[in-house]
Amino acid sequence: MSDLTGELIDNRYLLQRLIASGGMASIYSALDTRLDRPVAVKIMHAHLANDEAFVSRFIKEAKATAALSHPNIVSIQDQGWNQGGPPAVFIVMELVEGTTLRDLLNESSPLSIEQAFQIINPVLSALSAAHKIGIIHRDIKPENILISRDGRVKVADFGLARNTSLAQTMTAESSVILGSVSYLSPEQVQRGVADSRSDIYAIGILIFEMLTGSKPYDGETPIQIAYRHVNDRIPELVKIKSDIPKNLSDLIFNATSPNPDLRPRDAEELLNSMRQIQAEIDPKRRQMSLELDIPPLATKPSKRNKVSVASAFEGLKEKTTQIISANSSVTKKTEDSVNTKRRKLSRRVKRNRIIAFLILVSVIFGLFKWLDSGRIAVPSLVGLSKSEASKVISQLGLRVEIAEEIFSEDIDKGKIISTKPGGGGKVSPDGVVGLVVSKGQERIILSSLKGTTPDIASQKIADLGLSVGEIIENFDSDIAVGFVIGTNPEEQTPVKRGSIVNIIVSKGIEKVSLRSYIGKGGEQALSELTESGFDVEIEYKFSENIFKGQVISQSPDSSNAIEKGSKIILAVSKGPEFVFVPNVLGKSKNSATLDLENLGLRVAIKGSGKVNNISPAIGSKVKQGALITLTLR
Repeated sequence: MSDLTGELIDNRYLLQRLIASGGMASIYSALDTRLDRPVAVKIMHAHLANDEAFVSRFIKEAKATAALSHPNIVSIQDQGWNQGGPPAVFIVMELVEGTTLRDLLNESSPLSIEQAFQIINPVLSALSAAHKIGIIHRDIKPENILISRDGRVKVADFGLARNTSLAQTMTAESSVILGSVSYLSPEQVQRGVADSRSDIYAIGILIFEMLTGSKPYDGETPIQIAYRHVNDRIPELVKIKSDIPKNLSDLIFNATSPNPDLRPRDAEELLNSMRQIQAEIDPKRRQMSLELDIPPLATKPSKRNKVSVASAFEGLKEKTTQIISANSSVTKKTEDSVNTKRRKLSRRVKRNRIIAFLILVSVIFGLFKWLDSGRIAVPSLVGLSKSEASKVISQLGLRVEIAEEIFSEDIDKGKIISTKPGGGGKVSPDGVVGLVVSKGQERIILSSLKGTTPDIASQKIADLGLSVGEIIENFDSDIAVGFVIGTNPEEQTPVKRGSIVNIIVSKGIEKVSLRSYIGKGGEQALSELTESGFDVEIEYKFSENIFKGQVISQSPDSSNAIEKGSKIILAVSKGPEFVFVPNVLGKSKNSATLDLENLGLRVAIKGSGKVNNISPAIGSKVKQGALITLTLR
């Protein structure tokens, strides 16, 4: 895309300089001439701006993202099309002066654990706000995390960077895609779907990179990296850097699980876990703070500021001394009272209390050991068949029963998903181990909705446990306007629960323009009308005025709007009904025959050589198809 610096977009936004350019858009620092403020303008590349489906989805997601109001989210301020000047579909965003997390990682990776917390917690806070209203980012990566000059962390491109499939992703600019595919979840790679847990996977990969200084998977092509996300498991952080806490390593390992069900369900749950780990690492850390996300760049204060700060500090110090002095006497009296009471406790009482406590601990410990004695530990049975699990458990002298059968996307039908109690749990020698068995992948068969109204179709789709997507309108010659033609996916297609189903609704019979073909060639008229979707019938008639093969009449004649598939009747000329016998005397048999047949006459030959006689006579008026006898000598 050409550089648009200096252009005035929508008669309002003056593009001042190009900030960044990617596979889908270019971002400019601009001036809002109406409000006289700096903004960032994101302009989609021309090949995407010409894609109506992409533009429609882009506008819809821009509107949804504009509803987000959070200090750690780059706000959307405007959206539109450029009126006059270069064609452009654009959005206007808050201008964040600073750097990106990618720049920070390039300069000083790996980051410390505290630095990682300072950056990732605001990001999770922003994602949490988005997930609560159903907005998924889909493209979390260091390039989309901005760090302003005052230390504020902001997340950009909410919901605006989605491609329709990985196949499209793989054919875009490789430099851009290598940056994105490194953070794509397995479900985005395999099925092109994403939910809040897909963002969690990307955050897990991002934290891994921040703490280790490298991505978990490398490859020369996006396909290689995507393959590893689907088929490999990222290493545990604690095995790469031993100073990383085990609970943090386990959390990131779970967040990057290939199975979305094993990850934290959304950003809020992950944020709460991160804060809990942060508090365990540094218990003295203030839990409530109004400080910025990360420390801003240091600036040199003026001399006047130094004097003011020093004076304020001295005043604060003086007031603090007065408060301490005023409270010292109260504190001293309280301590004297407590010491007096403590002295009244005899040594015998203290000793008896200690003995009683030790006896209680011993009794509890002994009771626990007695209850636990003889109990049998249950081994892990996950992935075994029912018969295999029964065999393992029977060898321990225990019994099994089917506790529950549930659907699973990952465990094959008939295999064990989990046990009750779980692996490592204990049961009494005569106890029963409950098996949770997989029913395989749940698939719902779409029934036919043809001929129903969109409301009824939507209700039936919801009753099946599926989600209604877009209402798509198409022309149809059989289904009346406003009724359902079909669905996407099509009927009888097995789909996962919760899958999106688009409803296709009839716009009725398509109407097209019909032009007049009178005087045109019959073959041309037949070809073009048939190609336009009309049912063409041809009648051949004699005409004294219209040349043979041309259209004499057309029914109906020209029309601005006629239903596609309508019947069109064409009358095509067979030429004049009567013709005059030409003079072919002296011509060869072949030459004379050709002349007569071109006039629609039949020819009979007698003898050989040149034409010597013609019957009927030359100049006679005869009907087309009449027999002309040629005598040759």
